[in-house]
Amino acid sequence: MGKLTERLTDPERAGVYRVTRTLELEDAIRGTRLHFARISLRGAADRDAILAALAQALAFPEWFGGNWDALEDCLTDLSWASAEGYVLVLTDTAATPADELGILLDILGSAAEFWRARAKPFFAVIVDPEGALALAPLFRER
Repeated sequence: MGKLTERLTDPERAGVYRVTRTLELEDAIRGTRLHFARISLRGAADRDAILAALAQALAFPEWFGGNWDALEDCLTDLSWASAEGYVLVLTDTAATPADELGILLDILGSAAEFWRARAKPFFAVIVDPEGALALAPLFRER
């Protein structure tokens, strides 16, 4: 097991991170029992589009209410996606409005804290090719 795989399976390290590319991340997840979801926010220019992209990629249940509170409820349930942990990779965020992205990052951070307290890994990883987001890198990239 590589260092990145160890990190992704460690609930104490759960959180919201950034990467500039996903190749190493996808390799690290391969062979684990982590639920992996790639979520493209391409064209998601408002809250409703962001929530729709997340709901579709994560196969949210019908009771998903389509608002920020409902997103947090779903991210702290995930009973329909039972796994040893969760890795959400968000791509194409460049056109997402900063205020909406900020709210999303706060909710993802809250979900990570929720799962960390339950000793289950939860990682939200934002693909940020320019390294512009004020998030910690998931790993040192070459």
